[in-house]
Amino acid sequence: IYLKAKEARKAAEVTVDRSMLDRTSGIQVSYKSVVDKAAPSVVYINTSQTVEGRQESLMPFGDDPIFRRFFGVPDGQLPNRPQHQEKRQGLGSGVIVSEDGYILTNTHVVKGADEIEVVLADGKKHYDASLVGTDPQTDLAVLKIDTTGLKPITLADSNTVEVGDVAFAIGNPLGVGQSVTMGIVSAKGRSGFGMTDYEDFIQTDASINPGNSGGALVDGKGRLIGINTFIVSRSGGNQGLGFAIPSNLARQVLDQLVADGKVSRGLLGVMIQSVDEDLAQAFGLKEAKGAVVSEVTKDSPAEKAGVLAGDIVVGFNGRDVEDHDDLRLKVAGTAPGTKAKLKVLRDGKEKEFEVTLGSLDGQVASTGGSAWGGETGLLEGLEVEDLTPELRGRYSIPSNVEGAVVTNVDPDSPSAEAGLKAGNVISSIDRKKVGSAEGARSLALKAKQDRLLLHVRTSQGSKYVILKKDS
Repeated sequence: IYLKAKEARKAAEVTVDRSMLDRTSGIQVSYKSVVDKAAPSVVYINTSQTVEGRQESLMPFGDDPIFRRFFGVPDGQLPNRPQHQEKRQGLGSGVIVSEDGYILTNTHVVKGADEIEVVLADGKKHYDASLVGTDPQTDLAVLKIDTTGLKPITLADSNTVEVGDVAFAIGNPLGVGQSVTMGIVSAKGRSGFGMTDYEDFIQTDASINPGNSGGALVDGKGRLIGINTFIVSRSGGNQGLGFAIPSNLARQVLDQLVADGKVSRGLLGVMIQSVDEDLAQAFGLKEAKGAVVSEVTKDSPAEKAGVLAGDIVVGFNGRDVEDHDDLRLKVAGTAPGTKAKLKVLRDGKEKEFEVTLGSLDGQVASTGGSAWGGETGLLEGLEVEDLTPELRGRYSIPSNVEGAVVTNVDPDSPSAEAGLKAGNVISSIDRKKVGSAEGARSLALKAKQDRLLLHVRTSQGSKYVILKKDS
């Protein structure tokens, strides 16, 4: 059911309205004009998938374990249950984004489908749909139906959406037919759910239920601000916690899937973490904002541009960087090969680099045996040793990693509370390089502040850790 790539080369001609909402107008008694504008662009999506199954047993009570034992039928071997194929049905929603039949929906709505049917809002016109492409990393998919003269939705600039704006969810909840629910934008930039690799959800309390997936979240002008994707619920039904993929991100994915049938993402080649209050104080920053580079990949675009571990990224292509997730989304949303401007803070001074982004598709020596236990100061309860070949092998530490390896952590120490574990490698203390266990001890003893900034290599990568006296 995939649309052939050559048939999808023409860009989807979407309509975008970037004008701001009037947030000073009085209370409305009806939103019919908003619904009339957006509702015809929202479709039902019916899917079917052929799966292997077993017929029900032809023996009464054949699935009862006591019955099977009585008749000598071993557990797991039911009589008269031959293999057969059955059709599994699914339903969801989608949004028409172009007059000639391109439709946005969720990957999970069409995943594994053998057949996809699109039903227009009036419930009368049915079309077989081709799958242009999917992007599981954002849970977005694009369909194409062979017709023209459709009414596409107008896309808003989701960056201008504000908490408190009126929002409408339009879709096909529980298969009852097109429904409209109203609420507000509850929050922006939600992430950390583990639902997708790239999370930047708009949260809404507009009622969303199963079947709404892939449908439209629209603003007070009837413009698309998000693709409804999932809910957080203890009951399985609406509890006022619905989440939508912002229209700007959906537009990026749409354009690439239509043009190439896949999504290519930019690569910077760094490991980063958000700047919290402790890191901001340690780096002498005025506010907890930006993304600190904890590691630069060898031969990566970032290394070639001159970026170093410890740099604080505060700007990307002229836009401020709020935190780790913000930078990750900005880089991923930029095409490989793009020359991007990177603004960083290094030792309190602002620097700018030009980085030619790589492609995420292609990625993704001390000796001796001295050891010491930090019995005093902030490293109390921490034991480290020089990096020997034996310790590298024990903890699977790459040959290019240098520093002092942690071999034991007192569970009641500040180090344990900060998350340090055996096998971690301390590569710097207070931004001074650590070359050995004795070097780490010396730097720790020289520290006069009530906190230490450690750069640590873990099995998952590198990060900065703060040790505090009051931990």
